[in-house]
Amino acid sequence: MDNRLAFLRTVAPFNLLPDEVVRGVVDLLEEVRYTSEKLLYQQDVSKLRSLDILAEGAYETFFYDSEQHKRLPETYGPGTCYGGMSILLNKKRSLRTVLVRKGTRVLQLPRRDFRALCLAYEPFFHYFTARYGERMLDEEYAHFVKPVAPPEQNYLVADQLFSRRISTLEVRALVTCPGQLPIFEAARRMAAAKVSCLFVTDEHEAITGYCTDITLRDSVIARCLDARGPVQEVAATPLVSIAEEAYVYEAVLRMFQTKTRYLLVERAGRYVGFLSRNKLLSDLAQSPFMFIQAVKLAQSPRELKRRWEMVPDIVNQLLSRGVKADIVNQVISTVVDTISLKVIERALAEQGPAPARFVFMVLGSEGRQEQTLVTDQDNAIIYEDKANEHREEVRAWFLRFATAISDELNHIGLHFCTGGFMAKNPKWTHSLSHWKRNYQQWMSESNPETVMRMATFFDCRYLYGDAGLMQELHAFLREELARPLDRFLFFMTRNALQYEPPLTSFLGRFRTFEQEGQRVFDLKKAMTPIVDLVRVYALRHQLFETNTGRRLAGLRELGVFKEQEYQELLQAYYYLMGMRLQKQARQLINDRETPTNYLDPKTLTQVEQVTLKEIFKVIADFQLKIKVSFTKAL
Repeated sequence: MDNRLAFLRTVAPFNLLPDEVVRGVVDLLEEVRYTSEKLLYQQDVSKLRSLDILAEGAYETFFYDSEQHKRLPETYGPGTCYGGMSILLNKKRSLRTVLVRKGTRVLQLPRRDFRALCLAYEPFFHYFTARYGERMLDEEYAHFVKPVAPPEQNYLVADQLFSRRISTLEVRALVTCPGQLPIFEAARRMAAAKVSCLFVTDEHEAITGYCTDITLRDSVIARCLDARGPVQEVAATPLVSIAEEAYVYEAVLRMFQTKTRYLLVERAGRYVGFLSRNKLLSDLAQSPFMFIQAVKLAQSPRELKRRWEMVPDIVNQLLSRGVKADIVNQVISTVVDTISLKVIERALAEQGPAPARFVFMVLGSEGRQEQTLVTDQDNAIIYEDKANEHREEVRAWFLRFATAISDELNHIGLHFCTGGFMAKNPKWTHSLSHWKRNYQQWMSESNPETVMRMATFFDCRYLYGDAGLMQELHAFLREELARPLDRFLFFMTRNALQYEPPLTSFLGRFRTFEQEGQRVFDLKKAMTPIVDLVRVYALRHQLFETNTGRRLAGLRELGVFKEQEYQELLQAYYYLMGMRLQKQARQLINDRETPTNYLDPKTLTQVEQVTLKEIFKVIADFQLKIKVSFTKAL
C-alpha cells in the first residue's frame, strides 16, 4: 500500500489530486504483470477497460499505416499513463497500437473510476484533454487520429464547405476602374484582364459598385444605351462582402441569400479580392467533371498546384463508387492535360508568339492517357523547319519556352522526368525534319538499348499547337512502318518479354522481393508486358492509337485478336490498373507517403489472390504467343 501510494504521487496527473483522494485511488488499482512481449491494443479497434499506469517496463506505441509500417513510435516508461485520451476522446478505442515489453508491470485504474475522477476534479480532467490538444498540433499525429471519411461522403463538400475558411481559398484579384470611365473603355478593360466582373470606384478610389457581362448585356445593349457614357451610370449595387475569417459555407449562404454572384472579401477593413459564385460552386461540386472545369478556371500556378493535390481524393472517391479504372485514368489524364494547357498558354503569354508553327506532344503513360498518381513529365516539341539563317534563333526560343513550361509543371507537382524525357532537354526539342531522322534511325538501326529507351516515343500524343505537324509525322511513320522492320520489331518484342509475371510455375505462388521489411512485387512491372506487347502489335499494323485499351479494340477490329483474347487482356490490364490506383490513393490520403507500385500479397483477400494468379497466367500465355509470332525469324 505505502509503496503504491508513494509511486502514485509521482505520476503526473495524480499529483493534481488531493492527498486523501490519491489514497482512495490506491485501493481501486489492479496490478497486471506481463511475462512476455505481446500486442496489447490495436489502434482504433481495441476498447480500453482501464487507465494503464506503468510501474515497471514499457509500452511501445505507434500508428500502423496502410502498408503496416510503424509511424510516430513512442515509448511509455515507468510513471506514465496510457489510455486516458482514448477513453475520454476516442470512444474508449485505443488511439495507438500498443506492444507491451516482457517484464512490464502495470497498475490499472478501472475505466468507470477514471471517468469519475475526471468529472469530480477538473485539473485531473484537463491534464488529459490539454495533452490531447498539444498532440493534435502535430499534423502527422492529427492525420492518423482523424477518422477517415466514409467513401460515400464527398470530400469536396464535407471537408471544404464546412471546415475551410475563406482565407485558404485563392480569391480573385480586384480589377477596378474609375466611375467616369466610358462604358466601352470599361468593357475593353474587362476583356484585357479576362474578367467577367469589374469594380467601379469613386474619386477617393472607394468601390461603389460593379459592372459584369450581364450588366453590359441587360443595362447597356438591351436598352440601346450610349456606350460612351460613364460606367458609374450602369454599375450594379449593393456591394456584398464577407470577412476572410468566415467559413466557405457562410460565403455560399450569403451569396444565395443576397442573390449576388460576386462577393467582396475583407481583411482588416480592406477589400483584398472577391469570390465568384460560379467558380466557388464548381469548386464544391461533387462531379469530377465539374472539378476539371474548376481546373480550367484556375488563374495561378498556386491554384493549379492546389487542384493537383486534390486529385488523390477524387480518384479514391471514384474507385470506391465502382467507377472503372480506365475512366479514372481518363480523369487523371484530363486534369494533367488541362493543367499543362494552362501552363503552355501562360508561357506563350509571357514570351510572346512562337517564331514557328509547333506541336507540344506528350509521351509514355501521359501519351497513352494511362497516368496514375505516380506520374512525371514526359513531353517533347516539334517545330516546323525554318531557313538556316533563323534555325538557331528559333531553336533557342523553343528551348526557353520548354524550360518555362517544365519548371512550372514541376512546381505544381508534375515532377521532372528522372530519365530526362522532357522538352526542356535539348535532345527532345527539334524541327520536324530532325524528328523524322530520329524515328528513322531508331527503326532502321535497332539495338536492345535503343529500343528500350525510345519505346516511349511510340506513345506520342498531340496536346497543343499545329495538329498538321503531328499528322505529317504520322504520315512519315506510316511509310516507314510499311517497310520490312523485322529487326526493329524483334527488339521491341524482346524488350516486352523482359518482365515476366510475378508468379512461380512451382505451386503457382507469387514471386516477391524484399522491400522495407515486406515481401512485395511491382504492380507496374506486372502490367508492363501488356502495354509493351500491344504496342508492338499496333506498330506492326500501323495503328496510331496510343491508349492500350483503344489499341486492343483496334487490333480486335483488324482480326489480330479474337474476342476472348481481347476481353481477357482488357480485363487483366484494367484490374491491375484499378489495384494500382487504389493503393497509390491510399498511400497519399491515409499515410501521407509518396506512393509506390509495390504490393504485398499478404494484404490481399483470398479472392484477390486467386484473381491475380489467373491474370498473370493470361499475361504469360500472351507473352508466349508473341514470342512465337515475332521472334522465331531472328
